[in-house]
Amino acid sequence: MLSRESTPYPLKDQPILIVVGVTGVGKSTTLDELQALGVPFTLLPNRREVTDDFIFDGEVITDRSERFKRTAKFRETHPGGMGQLLTELYLQEAPKNTLIFDGLRGLDEVQHAAQNSQSRFIVLDAPDLVRASRLLGRGDTFDQVQVETSGSTLESLKSLKGIDQVFSEEDIVALSQLDAPAENILAKVKIVVDERKNYDPKEANAYLTGLGDSKRVLYVDTTRSNPAEVARLVKDWL
Repeated sequence: MLSRESTPYPLKDQPILIVVGVTGVGKSTTLDELQALGVPFTLLPNRREVTDDFIFDGEVITDRSERFKRTAKFRETHPGGMGQLLTELYLQEAPKNTLIFDGLRGLDEVQHAAQNSQSRFIVLDAPDLVRASRLLGRGDTFDQVQVETSGSTLESLKSLKGIDQVFSEEDIVALSQLDAPAENILAKVKIVVDERKNYDPKEANAYLTGLGDSKRVLYVDTTRSNPAEVARLVKDWL
């Protein structure tokens, strides 16, 4: 569907609906529910697929921490990250329905994407503690990362580099008490922590909502509505 080879349909010139949010906010779930409501749209290859094809050039990288490192390296030449990469890609045929891309993260990416006046944004949000808990429950094989446990779950979490910059002491204790093996808890928390080192959702969300255009930006806290309700909010907004 997407290519670097020039066609009459550069993605940068297309109206596109972009789902914004870090891991665990409910992007995929929302899109599944939107499809169930019968909303017609064309889902572009998602962030993971575009990264594999156009940043890693087909190289298989399964460890999410390593993926964050590699995409950080990519941003040295592409400051707009995925938002910039999308402007370099082409559709292979004319779109028949609304194009949706899942998804962008971080201030630089959304700022770059917002330069396209035809872009609209669904901003999905959830607290870090909730996101870590959701990762434990979703069973996605993509959520792989190497970790080493030492001592109790709480001790292992406290030894995780950077955790205190994302989670409060109270949150760390709550995470240690989740009903899951220590290694699983540590792995999912590490994904959240490593992601936050690279992307600050608060900055991105503040920028988009600060545009002051409710027809262009929809913000949804996914802890306040269930997935079906979120999808209905999006459908009504569209």
